[in-house]
Amino acid sequence: MNIMIFVDRATPHSKRTKQYLAQHKDTIRLEYFPVGCPEFNPVEECWRQGKYHILSTYHSTCDALKYNICCSYRNTRFILAIVRYFMRTID
Repeated sequence: MNIMIFVDRATPHSKRTKQYLAQHKDTIRLEYFPVGCPEFNPVEECWRQGKYHILSTYHSTCDALKYNICCSYRNTRFILAIVRYFMRTID
């Protein structure tokens, strides 16, 4: 195994992606985050930080909200202590 990928259990992974992973199962290993434990997933922290910023601003229309969501997630540098996520253990 050469690559380990940490993923959540969301199901939007495409058929093409699943086929690729099946073909490369000797070199790519998927490691799943535990169910119901968002504190292990750094992406969840990005969502939390982004929601705070976006929801603290008034948006006059739905289109303005959508635009601000896109801009926010494209331009924000999230503050993550990534090592913290890999050092956690499950009791």
